[in-house]
Amino acid sequence: MENITLKKKYGLMTAIAMVIGIVIGSGVFFKAEKVLTATGGDLPLGIGAWVIGGLIMIVCAYVFATMAAKYEKISGLVDYAEVVIGKKYAYYLGWFMAIIYTPTLTSVLAWVSARYTCVLLGWDITGGPCMTLACLYLIAIYVMNMLTPLLAGKFQIGTTAIKLIPLVLMAVIGTIAGLRSGMTIRNFSSVAAQEMNGSPLFTAVVATAFAYEGWIIATTINAELRDAKKNLPRALTVGTLVIMAVYILYYVGLAGAVPNALLMESGEQGARIAFMTIFGKWGGVLLMVLVVISCLGTLNGLMMGCVRNQYALAIRGNGPAPYVFAQVDPVTNMPLNSGNWALLLCGIWLFFFYGANLTSGWFGPFKFDSSELPIVALYAMYLPIFFLFIKKERDLPVFKRVVMPSLAIAACVFMIIAAIFAHGKAVLWFLLVFAIVMAVGALYGKEI
Repeated sequence: MENITLKKKYGLMTAIAMVIGIVIGSGVFFKAEKVLTATGGDLPLGIGAWVIGGLIMIVCAYVFATMAAKYEKISGLVDYAEVVIGKKYAYYLGWFMAIIYTPTLTSVLAWVSARYTCVLLGWDITGGPCMTLACLYLIAIYVMNMLTPLLAGKFQIGTTAIKLIPLVLMAVIGTIAGLRSGMTIRNFSSVAAQEMNGSPLFTAVVATAFAYEGWIIATTINAELRDAKKNLPRALTVGTLVIMAVYILYYVGLAGAVPNALLMESGEQGARIAFMTIFGKWGGVLLMVLVVISCLGTLNGLMMGCVRNQYALAIRGNGPAPYVFAQVDPVTNMPLNSGNWALLLCGIWLFFFYGANLTSGWFGPFKFDSSELPIVALYAMYLPIFFLFIKKERDLPVFKRVVMPSLAIAACVFMIIAAIFAHGKAVLWFLLVFAIVMAVGALYGKEI
């Protein structure tokens, strides 16, 4: 295969759909019950967690949108780190994104997609059929992205529209029904469980981090986005604002559907019970089908970024076998070798997620939540970028150069502290894996 560059094949709507589509569609269903449980059924505190998590996302996205208007190369975030800090830090950030961050989220999303399919079919969410389905979803979405990338882009736009349907319907109809029946008032004024473990607000905010995460992956199509310097900032700004509004309204809508205690007790069945309560049996089933499609749209958006990560390193001559991973297929105009490597990593992380989080513990104490801690690690890696951006970009207005990056720094520090309180010793096990992965990366980064 020849060494061919990626073409400008995506427009503003695909970028906005990618931002919204990666984020919305799984975490809000997956983590809503955890937020409620973490806060002991305290609905206002839970909404506060969603607000804080949303503001953290919006503030960080605004700063990166400012960078997107100034820098345009191959892969968004890695480019920003290279310009602001230097090639070596950009390499380590890209290595982390390629080996840990994006594959962990993509693998979890494959399971979440299978999870809600199993809820719909009445199957166990941790059994063999569920994990087989997760693998099939992972492979199918990968094949679509690698063989027909334009179809993957259209799928992203289509599923973004579909996934907003159950969220908006629950937000509107659930709230109206709850106000009429008094359920919303009762859920707001009562606490389902008085005892809460650890630090409830910190635990809840870290849970929302998964629901809000993924927007930064949209920057990976920077080089394939038409008029990227204008369209990427627009996509990040519009997308994150829509996401926060939809999430909070959906959470309020749930409060009008079922009692907090029932939602907490129902676990993975909570969303299905809420939809069936408001829309009836068959209406609930139809909306749960849309939830599954919604999750697959999120999986597709993550895969769009995942398959390009190793390519983003290789095109700079970094990482193992850069010539191999920099190759672009002349027919599909996709980095095939980078994609194959990404699929392998996703499979490994899916195996880890199952063994560490869905079983009695295959790895003993060596386990951590791979749906949350890699996200917090990325927030920690944003810090030097924000600090040096303030120092370097003196031509920007004070608001863009100082105020917003300073708020982003505070947001990242808050998220790190919250993760320590929420996950305890598991943070140390994750940091050990992080250190090993980065040490391996260092073997290929000596010449940078």
